[in-house]
Amino acid sequence: MKSTIYDVAEKAGVSISTVSKVLNNQPVGKKSKQKVLKIMQELNYKPSVVASALTGKRTSTIGFLLPDIANPIVAEMARRVEDRAHEYGFNVVVCSTDLKLEKEERYVSLLRQKRVDGFILAGGFRNREIALELVKDNIPVILLSESQPYSSLTTVTVDNFIGGYELASHLISLGHKRIAVIAEDNSSSQERIRGYKQALKDNDLDIPEELIVTSNSSPEHAQLLTTSLLDSFSPPTAIMSCNDVLAIGTLLGAREKSLKVPEELSITGFDNTLLSKSCDPPLTTVEVPVQNMCSQAVDLLIEEIKGKTIEKQKILMLPKLIIRKSTSFCPVQSGNIASIQSE
Repeated sequence: MKSTIYDVAEKAGVSISTVSKVLNNQPVGKKSKQKVLKIMQELNYKPSVVASALTGKRTSTIGFLLPDIANPIVAEMARRVEDRAHEYGFNVVVCSTDLKLEKEERYVSLLRQKRVDGFILAGGFRNREIALELVKDNIPVILLSESQPYSSLTTVTVDNFIGGYELASHLISLGHKRIAVIAEDNSSSQERIRGYKQALKDNDLDIPEELIVTSNSSPEHAQLLTTSLLDSFSPPTAIMSCNDVLAIGTLLGAREKSLKVPEELSITGFDNTLLSKSCDPPLTTVEVPVQNMCSQAVDLLIEEIKGKTIEKQKILMLPKLIIRKSTSFCPVQSGNIASIQSE
């Protein structure tokens, strides 16, 4: 039979109020606290989260909604958020929404019923009405990795514009002028495309709109789009993929067309996940400071949960260009130029 708070109090020889204070980290005598903790361990007592919620207490639980945990960068975010939250003694409930409005609404509703203390909404949470409803109901919310924040919510993200700009500038420095982009339909990709366009503009290059295409999240679709781009009348000499998963599809597309990477086609990714390091050739990509972003998001959320007034802000963290072996000089200008130095 499951032990109760009454069993703990009786065996420890203290009041229920004392046990409650120990559970909630409130001041209590050192000897009494040690005795209560020992009895709790002996009885394998676990306080009821639901009961705590019903009495208006915190449940020490965070709801984390993310788009697709199959994506390595998203999976890494989930792990980093969980690790940081555990440092505070908080649990994390992770829900993968697939960027579907109905799933976002269903999960938020479910987690609210479970009385989570706050939410982290990651990677393009689309149900604006639900997000603003949480704010209206005074539930702490942080946006993570979102390029188009709501003014009423604190956002922690990477500067995707700078990341796109640096990747395009790197390719331009290698002599590439026909640079394609394979993006996803989300705000992060749009910011990366905006950076790419600005780099072309700053180098007096035309922006080839026909080379900017949108993929779903699968490498198979990116592979199909890559072969289509390479079959065009004036194919690109370089392809920027807006994340490492899409870049894998681009590599597969190049192989399907029997093109050597990077000798005949340069390819870049974004995120610097394990995929970028383990593929052949290793990808030139952009490193996203995932650990710092997730730690900051959790820190701010828990401060708000604990009652601290947090000024709404957009925290932008800088990305880092990582040059590996998937990019080289444009084939028509390669001549006797030595290959670029790898990471």
